[in-house]
Amino acid sequence: MTSIEQRIAQLRDEINYHAYRYYTLDDPIISDAEYDRLMNELRALEEAHPELITPDSPTQRVGAPPLDQFEKVIHPVPMTSLGNAFNDDDMRAWLTRIGRLLPEGVTTSDLTFVVEPKFDGLAVALTYENGVLVRGATRGNGIEGEDVTANLRTVKSIPLRIPVSPDGSAELAEVGPSPPARIEVRGEVYMPIAAFNELNRRQAEKGEKLYANPRNAAAGAVRQLDSRITARRPLAFFAYAIGYVEGGEEIRSQWEALDYLRRLGFPVSPDVRRSRDFDEVLDLIHRWMERRDSLPYEADGVVVKVDDFALQELLGVVGNAPRWAIAYKFPAREATTRLLKIEVNVGRTGVLTPYAVLKPVNIGGVTVRQASLHNFEDLARKDIREGDTVVVKRAGDVIPQVVKPILELRPPDSKPYQLPDRCPSCGEPVVKPEDEVAVYCVNAACPAQLVRRVEYFVSRGAMDIEGFGVKIAEQLIRAGLIRDVADIYYLTRDQLLSLEGFAEKKADNLLAAIEASKSQPLERVVTALGIRGVGSVVAKMLVAAFPSMDTLANATVEELEAIEGIGPHIAQSVVDWFSRPRHRQVIEKLRRAGVRMEAEVTAAPPSARPLAGLTFVITGTLPTMTRDEAKAFIEAHGGKVTSSVSKKTDYLLLGENPGSKLAKAQSLGIKIINEEELKEMVGG
Repeated sequence: MTSIEQRIAQLRDEINYHAYRYYTLDDPIISDAEYDRLMNELRALEEAHPELITPDSPTQRVGAPPLDQFEKVIHPVPMTSLGNAFNDDDMRAWLTRIGRLLPEGVTTSDLTFVVEPKFDGLAVALTYENGVLVRGATRGNGIEGEDVTANLRTVKSIPLRIPVSPDGSAELAEVGPSPPARIEVRGEVYMPIAAFNELNRRQAEKGEKLYANPRNAAAGAVRQLDSRITARRPLAFFAYAIGYVEGGEEIRSQWEALDYLRRLGFPVSPDVRRSRDFDEVLDLIHRWMERRDSLPYEADGVVVKVDDFALQELLGVVGNAPRWAIAYKFPAREATTRLLKIEVNVGRTGVLTPYAVLKPVNIGGVTVRQASLHNFEDLARKDIREGDTVVVKRAGDVIPQVVKPILELRPPDSKPYQLPDRCPSCGEPVVKPEDEVAVYCVNAACPAQLVRRVEYFVSRGAMDIEGFGVKIAEQLIRAGLIRDVADIYYLTRDQLLSLEGFAEKKADNLLAAIEASKSQPLERVVTALGIRGVGSVVAKMLVAAFPSMDTLANATVEELEAIEGIGPHIAQSVVDWFSRPRHRQVIEKLRRAGVRMEAEVTAAPPSARPLAGLTFVITGTLPTMTRDEAKAFIEAHGGKVTSSVSKKTDYLLLGENPGSKLAKAQSLGIKIINEEELKEMVGG
């Protein structure tokens, strides 16, 4: 082996190891910059020596050219379905059934069970030969699936080569079990809820189609003919079974199989439990149902399996379902009701969005009266009409959405919905760009847009003007006191006192809050402008590159695209916003009012950064601060806030109704503090 081949092999081992630490263990030990340096070195060597590129190289996760169609794959061992249970009686009936089939001398009290989350994603089978991923296939009908290898290579938590070191050892090739000659690993590709919500937020900002739920988003991404699109989707993977294995260790139970998969380097859910007490199994199920809305992924039930493989084989399969496993399905979060009317909302960027007014219906303990219809193209594709009986779905805290109409119950006189040609707020004609799903009202004086622009401008994530809510925005606009967001800074005490509900104290408090907001940092001002595609994160990136409003306003598309993380759509959106004379006038009015137009660059004294070098994770609802406020507070004092608990976490900031992060922090021995203790750490 030449020195170049040796270096390439070493880089691949190191990158695979660090990717495993980051995407599977959530416990990185090098910086992002160092990881990028290793990847760039590997790319450069492979570009210079293309004959040395192999399918399991980390550089091959970026996606391949589009396919014409997927090839079919026959599963050597069928991927069976599961029988369902919907209550404790169903579970006890299942236990009784398998008890009749147990060998003499063995009773149900002798059984051990493995309890696993039933992920709501896309089931796949991964085949490895001598430790290298050679094929990935969808479940399909259980007998025949589709070859989606190129797509699954882009999922960063799926190892391209096994084993991967799970313990941080430097001897990467010496750690972990030897790879079997051949193994099929089964699991679920899913999209974490936080990533799904962020994906839909970006889609909405761009006026593009929203995804109905994480499962559809994940399944659609895996079944893309162009794997480069899959590579851009925030997908993850959990392994939960071995289809078959040739060579390797002897595995006698499901619990051992999961442990073996972990040691090979596959992500396995940390929530899996084992129990010999069936009452405890039922208790675990109920606890899972209570945690359903706080899980970081969608789960539609719990799978209970007999642990022992010998007993699994003895119990066998009936139809297409194994007798030794059952899925306890969570209560449905769907319901049917009547769609009374289709209304249209006008957003702050002028996007018209349809929504359904429903006959009130209870879904998952919540009374639902309105539901999302996403956009007009989705509405037309589903052919949803006023008067239809519709299926409505609610998942966690996601806005309820209309899934489909029930055509059999459609009234005979129903008519297809007609796309509005005028804005329902101002009556001006609407515009639909050819390359977008969204329909826009482009009237800058549209009252509905102005109310929402003002509401967004004064919100906590933007200028944070305390006491200035949507009701006051509507009142000021109706009175003709605000015609654009800059007018907020020219309100007078006499004007406010002339309005209903304003006494002297309320007027003075609002004016004081408006005055205080003038000192908000430039990134907040840029966020507050409401430029399409520019939220708080993008605003920080823009201000870091252009530290004054003038330099940002005069930036070209090319200069903006040169910023890492800024794509052509956002760059064009920024340039278009500043090119409008009306917007330039707003900027000048803000400048004259004393709103900050330059980024403030000052080095904080050490005494002001008592949290420097410390990493925090926030969970639950805090008594006096939102999560954004707590994050800003920690960062202002030198700390760092991450989204998930790992060995690198120093403190868990705990509020009411915490999620699964609390249990993980306790298991890792991480110090847990409340909001009061956090404030004490920075001197009160």
